[in-house]
Amino acid sequence: MAMEITPILLSAQSPDAKVRNEAEANLRQFQEQNLPLFLLSLSVELANNEKPNESRRLAGIVLKNSLDAKDAARKEHLVQQWMAIEFSIKSQIKDLLLRTLGSSVQEARHTSAQVIAKVASIEVPRKQWPELIGLLLHNMTQQDGPGALKEATLQTLGYVCEEISNQDLVQDEVNNVLTAVVQGMNLAQHGPEVRLAATRALYNALEFAQTNFQNEMERNYIMKVVCETALSKEVEIRQAAFECLVSIASTYYDVLEPYMQTLFQLTSNAVKGDEETVALQAIEFWSSICDEEIEIQEYESPESGDSEPVHSQFIKKALPSLVPMLLETLLKQEEDQDQDDSIWNISMAGGTCLGLVARTVGDDVVLLVMPFVEANIVKPDWRSREAATFAFGSILEGPSIDKLTPLVNAGLDFLLNAMKDGNNHVKDTTAWTLSRVFELLHSPANGFSVISPEKLHRIVAVLLESINDAPHVAEKVCGAIYYLAQGYEDAGSDSSLLTPCLPGIISQLLKTADRTDGGDSKLRSSAYETLNEVVRSSNIVETSHIIKELLPVIMNKLGQTLELQIVSSDDREKQGDLQASLCGVLQVIIQKLSSADETKPIILQAADPIMILFLRVLACRSSTVHEEAMLAIGALAYASGPEFGKYMPELYKYLEMGLQNFEEYQVCAITIGVVGDICRALDDKVLPYCDGIMSHLIRDLQSAELHRSVKPPIFSCFGDIALAIGEQFLKYIESAITMMQSAAQICAQMDTNDEEFIDYGNQLKRSIFEAYSGILQGFKNSKPEVMLPHAGHLLQFIELVFRESQRDESVTKAAVAVMGDLADSLGSNTKILFRDNTFYVDFLGECLQSDDEQLKETANWTQWSYAPRRRQYLVTKLTGDCSCVYCSACYYILFFLFYFLSTLHKFYNMKRDFYIFVYSDNK
Repeated sequence: MAMEITPILLSAQSPDAKVRNEAEANLRQFQEQNLPLFLLSLSVELANNEKPNESRRLAGIVLKNSLDAKDAARKEHLVQQWMAIEFSIKSQIKDLLLRTLGSSVQEARHTSAQVIAKVASIEVPRKQWPELIGLLLHNMTQQDGPGALKEATLQTLGYVCEEISNQDLVQDEVNNVLTAVVQGMNLAQHGPEVRLAATRALYNALEFAQTNFQNEMERNYIMKVVCETALSKEVEIRQAAFECLVSIASTYYDVLEPYMQTLFQLTSNAVKGDEETVALQAIEFWSSICDEEIEIQEYESPESGDSEPVHSQFIKKALPSLVPMLLETLLKQEEDQDQDDSIWNISMAGGTCLGLVARTVGDDVVLLVMPFVEANIVKPDWRSREAATFAFGSILEGPSIDKLTPLVNAGLDFLLNAMKDGNNHVKDTTAWTLSRVFELLHSPANGFSVISPEKLHRIVAVLLESINDAPHVAEKVCGAIYYLAQGYEDAGSDSSLLTPCLPGIISQLLKTADRTDGGDSKLRSSAYETLNEVVRSSNIVETSHIIKELLPVIMNKLGQTLELQIVSSDDREKQGDLQASLCGVLQVIIQKLSSADETKPIILQAADPIMILFLRVLACRSSTVHEEAMLAIGALAYASGPEFGKYMPELYKYLEMGLQNFEEYQVCAITIGVVGDICRALDDKVLPYCDGIMSHLIRDLQSAELHRSVKPPIFSCFGDIALAIGEQFLKYIESAITMMQSAAQICAQMDTNDEEFIDYGNQLKRSIFEAYSGILQGFKNSKPEVMLPHAGHLLQFIELVFRESQRDESVTKAAVAVMGDLADSLGSNTKILFRDNTFYVDFLGECLQSDDEQLKETANWTQWSYAPRRRQYLVTKLTGDCSCVYCSACYYILFFLFYFLSTLHKFYNMKRDFYIFVYSDNK
């Protein structure tokens, strides 16, 4: 029987902190001591119309939070708790929740709908609440049922569809849900509240309607109802209907052809004359169509067969009418839209859609946009000038370089002059457009650039003057400088063109970072990020003296942050952001100067004071700073090599802190990466710290609390540690291999229909292979036999990956590389293994036919690693007296012969015979 908890719930909302804290403690105690009774009592409270609204509201919130959480580990824990509750109590709770849908209090109905959906997310996939959909549909079919009940029921159906997968309902249930929802949208039968709930429910149910959308009659009816609803007199209902159309555009693009004329008319009218919330969704419809067609175009290839997705070219067909409509939206700016990047309005949505249109149709968009640009760019009204500039900047990605280059060359001087426009909106958009020009049309390393040597100095002069403008303009100017510098990276002699400008650029960026008129740290962050790119992209031979002078400046600034007076949490946050930016700059400087033997001594001489600064920064205990400081420490470890060992006694405690930081899991992930950097720097000198590090890594893998994205880097780190300490890794081998095999099992069972899981699975597979590679190489020269018992499992895992229909290229490379490491490390011991696992022949054959040169090279090496006995035989035949297996001259003779044969497709049969002769166990 439920307990009376109204007084506790009311006290938990008391303004008196003492009363509130005591009540919260009582609720926690009740929850921990008797969870089933706790949840039942909350359900009774929520369902009781005689209880105060305040207690019912809190009961609903606590009930929902007892069933769901954002953190995956916490959520799974809550699911298991619910599953363990006795069936009869769960039935009582669910009955109370369903009864609450008919409550006279709107907030109670709404909360109950959400809680029902949370319960459904647990039980429906497990087939434990089969009557739910039927019970909800019963509410909709009651002739005299109150509108409030139908509204709450439709909300519940929508929330349930949002929580579960489309595989969790049978088609009859889907049909019934869609029928109830579409009927709920009927204007003649229901009031606006029910129709709004029904339209929102349809949005969540559309994913379930694949079969229905393949049926022309059912599809026509759904589209008819949605289009009629998009004309409702209520703004919220129209907005919800257009949201449905956006979803339909993404999900059912291939069947939209018959409706496009009607949809264009609907969206066009909405964009031109409806409320902003509706017009934004109408524009989003066309953005979604663009997204689909861009994806189809990227998928298309000459080799594709009949399985190509339908490409209806809706954007190209609608172009003459669509582009003018979007251009008109650019003139609907808001006065303060450049002050806040979070603002989303008609103008910004139209410009974004125009950019997607340009990416979809390419050159065809230019002729339609340029007359608008030319007509408006010189008008006295700032809105016209800003719209023209925005339009030009929006179409710079998509059309060909040949099409755009003459236009940019003709307009570049105009854009530079516009940086002195009297209106900040115009200057803001002009700076953004310049950054797009430099990002997309300035790449000397790839043989094209709209920036001539003669124009470069004027461009730099204008940007360095404009960086002193209003903060939002200065921020966009930082972006332009960023891409200007990036374009000269690896550009050979062209990179020298920017070198004379670097002192002035660096000086202005440092001044910009010190500005106090930005209101927040965004301008400062942009300035430092741009400074990083300027340093990173520079020609080290020509700029080493400039970067050397910058190093003590940044170190001094970082030291000054440690002396700041901190009197509030806001002060602490600002200090942390500034320290993070400065650590980021130091990381780039360390990497740049240590990349050349001539400049590496600069870092080595400054290493001690740099490391002291990093350790002091870590002592501030800010997660933001911890990430950036650790990344910089990793760069310093790589530069310092074995000498980095002297910092380990003081650094180790911070490594431990990072490895145990489950809550701020990004810190944990970065710390793991830094451990790998330190292993590569110290080699076996890292051994004294390995017991502690390995213990933390194993615990991290075992933890259900740690975010799953951190776990792949841990396996890669195993490989780094094994490679560093060699045979000393023997004491960790069993625990490490056990974890790796468990992870491989998880990969085998992973849902391949979930894109998020696919990405995670690829990371996990790649990291497992990297771990095996490091361990195999670590034992190769001393105890290779240690890995022999585990070789069979590794080959099974490689074969599993090989058999996958959708295999990521990075996983393929890692799999082929570890096969080579296996053969190279275990030598003749692998003979039986490879004889029993013949898949490797097809795998390597596939890789050797790849267009990826790196993959082909890895496959060649792996192929060559299989049979040293046959390699020796062939060397002897080709080189006479020399029979040395490892003779470099002989090796390269054969390697290049082998590679030459691999690349001659007309000799494919001879190449195949060559493989068989050298590698077959029958020879």
